[in-house]
Amino acid sequence: MKNEHLSVLTKREQQVMHVMYREKQVSAKQLWERVPDFPSYSAVRSVLTILERKGLLTHTVEGRKFIYSPAVEHRKAAHSATKQLLRTYFDNSLDKAVAAMLEIHEEDMTEDDFKRLSEIIARARKEEEEEENNAADDT
Repeated sequence: MKNEHLSVLTKREQQVMHVMYREKQVSAKQLWERVPDFPSYSAVRSVLTILERKGLLTHTVEGRKFIYSPAVEHRKAAHSATKQLLRTYFDNSLDKAVAAMLEIHEEDMTEDDFKRLSEIIARARKEEEEEENNAADDT
């Protein structure tokens, strides 16, 4: 499976994957009951087939039912979707994306939130420095 499939999802496919990650395993009928506004049961089955072709779902057979489950771990899918978001809306600029997220949540941010973000940045900076030192040692 190629990673570009993870980022090329329609809104409906995203809705389905959200349910799949939350529920872990569902039949087409269960999915139809959980995703609002699906036009028909056959539309549900079509989307499941598409997601399976994209390599995002797998299925097992229980009696006459197909039981679907995610084929890609949630973290990997989220990573790919985030990369697509960066490319599409922020010109691949991490600082623009972070600034937008902070602007959206600035009223909700606590001191602990700021502390965690600072720790994440410090850890990333340290890892980058270690990679640069290792690269310099290899030359």
